[in-house]
Amino acid sequence: MPYGNLTMTIYPAIDLRNGRCVRLFQGKADQETVYFDRPEEPARKWRDAGSTHLHVVDLDGAFAGASSNLEAVKGILEVEGLKVQLGGGMRDEDAIGKALDLGLHRVIIGTRACEEPKWIGSLIDKFGPERIVVGIDAKDGMVATKGWVETTATDAIDLAGRLESMGLRWIIHTDVATDGAMKGPNLDAQRRMAEAVPGCLVIASGGVTRESDVDSLRELAVKYSNLEGVIIGKALYEGTVSLQNLCSSGQAG
Repeated sequence: MPYGNLTMTIYPAIDLRNGRCVRLFQGKADQETVYFDRPEEPARKWRDAGSTHLHVVDLDGAFAGASSNLEAVKGILEVEGLKVQLGGGMRDEDAIGKALDLGLHRVIIGTRACEEPKWIGSLIDKFGPERIVVGIDAKDGMVATKGWVETTATDAIDLAGRLESMGLRWIIHTDVATDGAMKGPNLDAQRRMAEAVPGCLVIASGGVTRESDVDSLRELAVKYSNLEGVIIGKALYEGTVSLQNLCSSGQAG
């Protein structure tokens, strides 16, 4: 797939809580909307609309620190033709190994990557650079952890640079303030991240509200060839973005 010209990978998001597909507003557990009781239903829907990738988050795992929705993940993986990346509660090698053994394409590390950046280097050595993704979630440029409940004193750009030096190849960069707010992405934050880590492929997350937002990110990707993809959540579920349109226009990989 060509990076940084005409194509970006579209990653429809499936957030899992208590085995169901939900969305939280800016990660707040008390602001939940349930969209599907069976997560394989949206997985099949997005596959049939033309998607080849999915971004899945175990919200219970993110809050509690341990994977809690693996049965739901197994249901998603039974939908053929999709490459699935999973995050939430991936805080030790055993959990990561078990998740990858299910057939996941990649796993996403968040909280522990901030707390122990050197650990990421050991994971890359063990599992390979194509299977480890670090999710860097930022509030006003500072890293947010533990399901966005805690904001640290770590600068998101600085953390990304340290991880790049350890061989990290994949970063998901989420601007927490725009996530689920349906107000458009923080293009400047995504630009600064892509510019700071030319050796990493960056997946932008947060704020996509309409198809023109994807066009704006795609324009950025023309200049910053490492801006590989975009995660879309609430806009798909609320119907303000048509995945079929994005796929048919050649923007999905």
